[in-house]
Amino acid sequence: MKKLFGTLKTGESAYLYTISGGGLTAVISDLGATVVKLFVPDANGNIADVVLGFDDPNDYIASGTYFGAAVGRNSNRVGGARFAMSGKEYALDANDNSINNLHSGFYPYKNRIWTVQKHTESSIRLSLSSPSGDQGFPGNAEIHITYSLENPGTLRICYDAICDQDTVFNFTNHSYFNLAGHNHPEKAMSQILSIPGRFFTVADAMSIPTGENRAVVGTPMDFRIPKPIGRDIDADYEPLKLQGGYDHNFEVFTDPGAILTDPESGRSMAVSTDRPGVQFYSGNFLEGELGKDGVSYCHRGGICLETQFYPDSVNHPEWPQPFVKADQPFHSETKYIFR
Repeated sequence: MKKLFGTLKTGESAYLYTISGGGLTAVISDLGATVVKLFVPDANGNIADVVLGFDDPNDYIASGTYFGAAVGRNSNRVGGARFAMSGKEYALDANDNSINNLHSGFYPYKNRIWTVQKHTESSIRLSLSSPSGDQGFPGNAEIHITYSLENPGTLRICYDAICDQDTVFNFTNHSYFNLAGHNHPEKAMSQILSIPGRFFTVADAMSIPTGENRAVVGTPMDFRIPKPIGRDIDADYEPLKLQGGYDHNFEVFTDPGAILTDPESGRSMAVSTDRPGVQFYSGNFLEGELGKDGVSYCHRGGICLETQFYPDSVNHPEWPQPFVKADQPFHSETKYIFR
């Protein structure tokens, strides 16, 4: 099903596309290739929309939350808004603290209308052309994102891209999850999280990695044994204090890379990915944004589990790298599996 989402201030129309399968229903917009709604049953078959979002497409453009958005060419941060590749330095938009680059720049993919290439009952494929120099990245890139709903209870996201020059491809989806339902933001911090990663990447006060991979053992960052997100979030621990809560990249050590569970409803979500890291963000900058159905999204009212290369990996050659050679097809997959 396709229906009008709304008219943007540019005069462009944004649309909503519904897909269903595997017991799930998702609503995807061509604005930003955004996951606007995701309906998931609980242990008793009760259905709830488990992602945060807006009712007006213009709010997605105006907001810095990146609710449900596709992010690229490079997700997360680049320190100094610069990197070197193939012997040449590239300058990116300094859109984060006027120094660093965040989610690629001032005109992010979330603010663009994507082309719907194919829409079936259970899947949708969207595409975007990114010209050379776009956001500061080299090469003319063709980018495709496919959302599909599959058994058992799986939202599968496939990222495919190709470029005519060496470039950076590091895509993610920025959905904020609340397995109690998006309309219960007060319950987000009581949900149980498991991350088996053995280390996290330490960051400075501007969330730029220092280069240290710190073991989680003996710290509030240890989610190897499942625990409520809110239990240690305000601990007297510098990485938490600097970021105002959890906003850190964890090693993806096993599959799944993370499991989130809502003890009240019984919903759970496993995150399976081929990426080396998952950024766990606890909604620290939510400030009562008025979201879908008139719900006010309070501080820490939803969480993100963003699968990606490590933040600022372009400037840390010792880490897995997001560089892709000219004319080399890129493919990555992430699955959110609900039970």
